[in-house]
Amino acid sequence: MARKWTLEVIVLLLFLLFVYAAGSKLADYKYFEFQMNAQPFDDKYTPYLVFGIPALEFLIGGLLIFRRTMIWGLWASLGLLLIFTGYIVLIELNYYGTRPCSCGGVIGRLTWTQHLFFNLFFIAINAIGLILTRMRADYKVAVG
Repeated sequence: MARKWTLEVIVLLLFLLFVYAAGSKLADYKYFEFQMNAQPFDDKYTPYLVFGIPALEFLIGGLLIFRRTMIWGLWASLGLLLIFTGYIVLIELNYYGTRPCSCGGVIGRLTWTQHLFFNLFFIAINAIGLILTRMRADYKVAVG
């Protein structure tokens, strides 16, 4: 029972994170587009990133709300969090020489170090969610 409740809280937190992140980007679309142009990538990718990132975040949120797709949502959210966290690590190491942030809402107010720990927290709970999902599946197989 505690496992099920823990898993549901984890999935809810991840759902809120991705839907909030996508929504805040779209709520201030012009600013998000401006910030994406400030990233150390070629500006020709901006139209794809400005559309693709929020769409992917909404898709992940959608996957997380249904039992049948929750495991895919957990894997997709972990993958995207790892990509974003890798990017943050490169920023922290001054790999790009610039430190622009394209995050929206309150997340955009975090320092890069705070953002790194924020992401690491969500990676940890995401991994716990995957473990709990696996344990639940093993239990169902063992019980019949």
